[in-house]
Amino acid sequence: MTTFATPAVAARERLLDRIGIPHSLRWGFLGVLVFMTGNGVESNFIAPHMADALGGQAMLAPTIITMYGVAVTIASYLSGALSDLVGPRRVMALGFAAWVVFEVLFLLSLNAGFTAGIMASYFLRGLGYPLFAFAFLVWINTVAPRKSNGTAVGWFYVMFTGGLPTFGSLFALTFIPVFGGGRAGESLTMAASIGLVTAGFLIAWLGVREERGTRRLAPAGESTAAVLSGGVRLLVREPRILMGFIVRLINTAPQYGMFVILPGVIGGELGWSQTQWLMMTVIVYASNIAFNALFGAIGDKWGWQRTVRWFGVVGSAAGLLAWWYVPHLVAPGSDWGYWLSVLAGVAFGIMLAGFVPMGAIMPALTPDHKGAAMAMYTTAAGGAAFLGAAVVAAVLPWGGNAGVVWAFVVLYGVAFVLTTFLKVPADTAGTRHH
Repeated sequence: MTTFATPAVAARERLLDRIGIPHSLRWGFLGVLVFMTGNGVESNFIAPHMADALGGQAMLAPTIITMYGVAVTIASYLSGALSDLVGPRRVMALGFAAWVVFEVLFLLSLNAGFTAGIMASYFLRGLGYPLFAFAFLVWINTVAPRKSNGTAVGWFYVMFTGGLPTFGSLFALTFIPVFGGGRAGESLTMAASIGLVTAGFLIAWLGVREERGTRRLAPAGESTAAVLSGGVRLLVREPRILMGFIVRLINTAPQYGMFVILPGVIGGELGWSQTQWLMMTVIVYASNIAFNALFGAIGDKWGWQRTVRWFGVVGSAAGLLAWWYVPHLVAPGSDWGYWLSVLAGVAFGIMLAGFVPMGAIMPALTPDHKGAAMAMYTTAAGGAAFLGAAVVAAVLPWGGNAGVVWAFVVLYGVAFVLTTFLKVPADTAGTRHH
């Protein structure tokens, strides 16, 4: 029997496609937002909460959180490789299962003060959200038409960063007092986050029926080992993938580096408070979220490579320098100086969104191995935190804070050169609208 879309449905489809969200994946975008909100609930209090639970072994908390970051990086790679092997839908289910199972074990271990259980379960829970979210990013790149691929990636990051840390932090601020405050309130809030994660998964699982996400994406003749190692082999075989990997690695490394050096400067040395520093970071993050989809659309119209090069690389370098120097040029501790410094940070946050089209460039470089290419893209996204911290550790002892900032500017210079080689056929004027 033939079915016909109603005018309302057809209009809705046209609207979603027009703003860059593939209609067949619409519920997946919402699912990512809700899932990542649940994942981000703990982001503002997990370190002291864990230290309290560990008691005399409180110094283990930073190590455990660092190992969690290692798990996130591993899963970021596997999200693409496994999507190539079994399809993004199954990988999303695996990520959800890992998150919930190990979150329950983590909470039980915290409650019991079981150190080994805390370490193992929190590490393994780190596998969960990248498998869910980044597998959906592979799905987006499989489905989105070339003319709106960058915009679709931008919308993904609106949902991803909207959940982690923005809405997740707001959920925590709201419900910790509702649940009685203190350690008990935090524990119950983390337990409630399981409900958010489950809701996000169900929205995506039940709402998205697009068939390409249910099957293997890699060529039929490749072995399992070849598919799983495909991302690493691409780095060797395809120099442009390596260049794209480095550019994505550099992308947000300065963000993590500034979060190491700026708290003591803004929230202390220059006369402002820790609360004002935290408010500044929230505003900077919000500006980044607001512009992710916009720069994805600019990339689709003006060119992915050009958008990354001039807005992402050059714009971020200028914004980074402004975020560092403006607070030092205004009157210390002044209200007007603070808000001018916030605007400088916002400029950096906005320009960071100029890197969004990298999520479209990487899979377009190797269209027959999109999952493998996205494996390297997401691995670089996870590795940016390590690069940012490493630059601070290497430069701070001899170059000071300003030396760290200029080291990141030099890295942006490297990225500027590398973007020269990131042109792809899908990004040419003749193909971008097909």
